[in-house]
Amino acid sequence: MSVGRRAVVTAGAGLALALAGAPTARSQGLPCPGLPPGGRPRMRTVFLAGDSTAAQKYADAAPETGWGMALPFFLHKGLTVANHAVNGRSTKSFLDEGRLDAVLTAIRPGDLLLVQFGHNDSKAADPARYTEPWTTYQDNLRVFVEGARARGALPVLATSVERRKFAADGTALRTHGAYPAAMRETALESDVPLLDIEALSLALWQELGPEATKAYFNWTSTEQDNTHFNPPGAIEVARLVTAELLRTHVLAPRETCHLDDSIPTDRITWPVSEES
Repeated sequence: MSVGRRAVVTAGAGLALALAGAPTARSQGLPCPGLPPGGRPRMRTVFLAGDSTAAQKYADAAPETGWGMALPFFLHKGLTVANHAVNGRSTKSFLDEGRLDAVLTAIRPGDLLLVQFGHNDSKAADPARYTEPWTTYQDNLRVFVEGARARGALPVLATSVERRKFAADGTALRTHGAYPAAMRETALESDVPLLDIEALSLALWQELGPEATKAYFNWTSTEQDNTHFNPPGAIEVARLVTAELLRTHVLAPRETCHLDDSIPTDRITWPVSEES
């Protein structure tokens, strides 16, 4: 099975805090075409801080797939992805566990810090994760932004990818409350590039509709998961992320590839966890 931009339209926790514990990947067998005249972009890393929707998944979780696992398919080999996203984390728990410290130890001038949180910040019953959208959530986002900038890296904020939820009439519904708006405000006030993945994914799910979207989420014979993705869904969300990185001029066109191509889903692999 393969997934591409046109195909989408027609188709109807804990990781180690050490640098070695953050999975890194390049294009995984999908090389970008040669660069145009003008030389190569210098090697740099996209550090990803986020939750389970983006995180690396392992063999015991297959076919669940974080969109961060598919991001390297769309990036030139001069860019490496260091995926520090972890299941169940919010801005608060990620910071409290020292996970941003691990990222900032490794990050270098010119690298990117791509931040996507919100799914777990809204869990008011869990004081270890809950943040209030217009106060503590925004305060925490600014910690990520300031940490990256202090090390010469570029912070980028991404609103949370939407869940699969439809009204009875087939309207795709928003599920993240005020958190996307709060992130948009923070990005504007802090002059940070914003990838509006919440809005784009909602539009994509609406275009696909209630039935077709099941093929992009982790629906199996034993589970009907409307939050996490399977390989086709992870690939399409990673495509949205990359397109937004281009739109906001965070990446140059020559740093991306395959945005209009079908990506074979068998390129997704689930390694055995070191903890297994």
